Amino acid sequence: MSLTVYLHPLASYCQKALIALYENDTPFTPQIVDLGNAAERAALLKLWGIGKFPVLRDEARDQTIPESSIIIEYLDRHYPGRTRFVPADADLAWQTRLRDRFYDLYVHEPMQKIVNDRLRPAEKRDPFGVEEARARLQTAYGMIEQEMASKILANKSWAMGDAFTMADCAAAPSLFYANLVMPFGETHKHAAAYFDRLKARPSYARVLEEAEPYLKLFPT
Repeated sequence: MSLTVYLHPLASYCQKALIALYENDTPFTPQIVDLGNAAERAALLKLWGIGKFPVLRDEARDQTIPESSIIIEYLDRHYPGRTRFVPADADLAWQTRLRDRFYDLYVHEPMQKIVNDRLRPAEKRDPFGVEEARARLQTAYGMIEQEMASKILANKSWAMGDAFTMADCAAAPSLFYANLVMPFGETHKHAAAYFDRLKARPSYARVLEEAEPYLKLFPT
């Protein structure tokens, strides 16, 4: 098998890449990396010096591809399937990338700030930074709510309308973990309905099933 993905099932960005792989039934070998294991961490650092996952290794093309968005675009180009993650139309493409970045930067990133703070020793915590992160998440929730309300009025289901794209791959895990740290279901009904549609998507349902045994590690 040509493709190997270095990942952990609990990691949001790994889930984002896995959704794309499962959407198109792309054959690959998953290589779970325990960052707490010195040998496994060293192997990942040798592959990608930043030491973060996911990382895609394509032996057939002798390419190593890090970063979830780049992995998805690489798959779209070199291993295409029934789902096209970035539209061919140039204007739709940049709009898709914008939404992808929105979910990564303005939902995932503040969520991660809150989670990381929980993992710190009490004397090292950053209440002001967490307050800022919660405010940013609240702003993002409002923007998602407004956009999804307009989508429903137009009878559209996904971030870009009718088509499931890279933006939805980014949205699913970001919203999942954000909802754990700052629930939005009772206050943002259209965002919550979109999240429900994402969870019902077979590719993401599979990702959630694979992550479930590790969820006990998520700090509450």
